Amino acid sequence: MMTAFAIVAHDAPGAEAIRTARLGDHLAHVEATLLDYHIAGPLRDATGATIGSLLIVKASDAAAARAMIERDPYFAAGVWSSIAVHAFTAAAGDWIGGKGW
Repeated sequence: MMTAFAIVAHDAPGAEAIRTARLGDHLAHVEATLLDYHIAGPLRDATGATIGSLLIVKASDAAAARAMIERDPYFAAGVWSSIAVHAFTAAAGDWIGGKGW
């Protein structure tokens, strides 16, 4: 059974240059695995600089979710300094059509 997992990946120092250099490979990977994501995108600080990534993915368990992000070219290139994987249940909001209770 597929479950949702939230993945929060914080960038390593100096990651912006690596992100730029590997962007094409990263986007090709995302396009090839698009149906595995509920949503994904960069995290930004108050100045607009990219500081990490947030993904809500579909996976059978936390290990499978972790394996998904480890297949991303950004992982191999060392963009992220830390990655946290958490089970996630969408409970409320316009993305789920209101509330789940």
